[in-house]
Amino acid sequence: MNSMSSLRSGARCRHPVLVPLVMSLLCLSGTFQAAVAQDEPVEPVVAQAQSVAEAGYALTLKQLGKGYTMNLRGVEATDSVNFNVRADEIVTGAQVALQYTYSPALLADLSQINVMVNDEVAASLPLPKENAGTLQKQVIEIPPHLITEFNRLSLQLIGHYTMQCEDPLHSSLWARISNESQLSVQTKAINLPNDLAILPLPFFDRRDSRALSLPFVFISAPDNATLEAAGTLSSWFGAQASYRSASFPTLLSQLPEQGNAIVLVSGAEAQRMAGLEVPAPKGPTITLVGNPNDAHGKLLLITGRDSAELKRAAAALALGSQALAGDSVIIENLDNLQPRKPYDAPNWLPSDRPVRLGELAEAKQLNVSGYNPGAISLAMRLPPDLFNWQESGARLNLKYRYTPQPVSTNSSLLVSFNDTFIKSIDLPSVEKLGGGESLLSLLKKDDSLARETTAVLPLNSVALQSRLQLRFMYDYIKQGECRDIIIDNMRGAIDPDSTLDLSHYDHFMAMPNLGVFKDSGFPFTRMADLSETAVVLPDDAGPAEFSAYLTLLGRLGDSTGYPASGVTVAQAQHVAALADKDLLVIASGANQPLLKQWADRLPASVEEGQQRFELSDLPLRVRQWVSPDPQANLRQTRSAFTFSGEGANTYLTGFESPLKSGRSVVLIAAADTQGLNDATAALLGSDENAGALQGSLAVVNGKRIQSLVAEQEYYVGHLGPFKYVQWIFSQHLSWMLLATALGILLISVLVYLSLRSRARRRLGD
Repeated sequence: MNSMSSLRSGARCRHPVLVPLVMSLLCLSGTFQAAVAQDEPVEPVVAQAQSVAEAGYALTLKQLGKGYTMNLRGVEATDSVNFNVRADEIVTGAQVALQYTYSPALLADLSQINVMVNDEVAASLPLPKENAGTLQKQVIEIPPHLITEFNRLSLQLIGHYTMQCEDPLHSSLWARISNESQLSVQTKAINLPNDLAILPLPFFDRRDSRALSLPFVFISAPDNATLEAAGTLSSWFGAQASYRSASFPTLLSQLPEQGNAIVLVSGAEAQRMAGLEVPAPKGPTITLVGNPNDAHGKLLLITGRDSAELKRAAAALALGSQALAGDSVIIENLDNLQPRKPYDAPNWLPSDRPVRLGELAEAKQLNVSGYNPGAISLAMRLPPDLFNWQESGARLNLKYRYTPQPVSTNSSLLVSFNDTFIKSIDLPSVEKLGGGESLLSLLKKDDSLARETTAVLPLNSVALQSRLQLRFMYDYIKQGECRDIIIDNMRGAIDPDSTLDLSHYDHFMAMPNLGVFKDSGFPFTRMADLSETAVVLPDDAGPAEFSAYLTLLGRLGDSTGYPASGVTVAQAQHVAALADKDLLVIASGANQPLLKQWADRLPASVEEGQQRFELSDLPLRVRQWVSPDPQANLRQTRSAFTFSGEGANTYLTGFESPLKSGRSVVLIAAADTQGLNDATAALLGSDENAGALQGSLAVVNGKRIQSLVAEQEYYVGHLGPFKYVQWIFSQHLSWMLLATALGILLISVLVYLSLRSRARRRLGD
């Protein structure tokens, strides 16, 4: 861990009480937003914080995380999505454009769909008979005063099909809400205080589900150490952005016209930026100021007397932002207390010990209620090089509690992994458990029973970003006409002390593999701080190359959850000193000398008007399919061709480092700067091209990605001696037969010599 032994605050805030007061008023967003929406007078301090800038966004329920159509069933059913409001915005208006259908059997006088925000009803939609069974579209206004900082939009069906006794789960009680329904929110910007305590606000706000685009500004062409400092910050913001994805456009000698930005300034550069007053730095300094081009934008200034101090300030910010306060601080000291270890990335599931499920989710997320509650889903990132050969799977020791029903036949706990069914665990009723006095007395003290089971989760074909899904399903026993009623007293809970164990797996993988590079940044992310990674930029790199570099490091930070404080930036002339590192090489046009130095190792080249590519039968697959058996995915080069034309492709390729065996190189080569943008967009990923980037060579043309070759030429990681010999023999049958023959021969010779020696002793006697 890194820590700051001391910070010297340079805060210049003249009102230590006023800033917390403003922040407290902003947190009470419901009342404040209502006042703004109704043009009511507000306190002068808050009035100064308001903005005249109008903004807004529109997101479908699918974009808000609802990957399926909401299927509401029964007399009362609810489904929800979450949406949030940025800390630097207030809501002035909101609408839901709802697309829905409902059952023709519903009684119009007794049935409705309620639109609720934070459990408050915003509107009730009638369900007239004449519109039943057809798609309905309706726009519902949401009063702004219902919207707070964190919000839940719920759709509730109240359904009845008869005036008499009814089955509360009758098949005719249904409504479906399309996930193409859209939430629109209008906002007004407000000014946040210049206080480092609010970081990462306003540069990143976890309430905002949109992709992050955060400009980096350099006063002049940055040196390698400055780029390393910037990479530390971009990887930190990439880790914060997580699933949203993050990009980092680069500007030289100019500030953005609007919004926020990160500005790195060293030495005499402090006075060169027009419109920006930066005092001469007295050491590694972090300062939060307003953007002179935008009344609501902020600039995060990272300054130092040289680029080494920039690196120290960037590392302190990324590792210790929670401790900062005031508008400016000077970093006095930064000690590296404990070095990182392989595979210890905070986002990765530990593979050296059993992991408690309580480490993966809060206790409240492990508790559910109702007869048919939703699944408990635990997200986890697996180390990409777990060696699955002859392994049955990860061992799950599951401890759980449930409410036993008096009588049931089908109640169960379903265990799934990445939507693949693993195991069904019976939840026996009181009747099945015997119903003895000891059980009844136990249930009087606690209406739930604690039980334990084990399961094996096969990892041979799982995604690196995986989900463990646990679902309690209780049997609904019909009592007869006018006796059926749903009592919400069923409970289920997963004990946080349940464990998942990967510690028996070795780390060993065939390379190159662009698929795991895209999904997890491997092998660069093996060390969470990228201390064994070097990025080789072109000699005359410009804003496009800097932006590609920063965006790539943001993607790696998303994988590890840790800033790249150990990354090295270099040029081709320094590459000989980087033999003990994995290399990420960026090229645009003909500005990367390594393209010529390593031409014999490259399966492709894009030069002036001429392009060459090696080909396998990988593009000829009938379907985009990846086998759990790595050998089945291999598609070695069968041909190569060269062509010329005006168009140009961008390609990504991986190969073993020419400098040292076992080290890896990933090359991103584009004919122009637009190609670099396409490549980084492909690595950020999307639903459209998920899984398209595979193998050892892939071509990117706009949004189209095509893998051409899938060769595996070397291995990274280690196996135990006995397992390594076993695996080698399994891969080479002839070697196994030869070893068997040699073993038989050796045993025969030993037996022969032993018998001959015994015979000589007998003859001697």
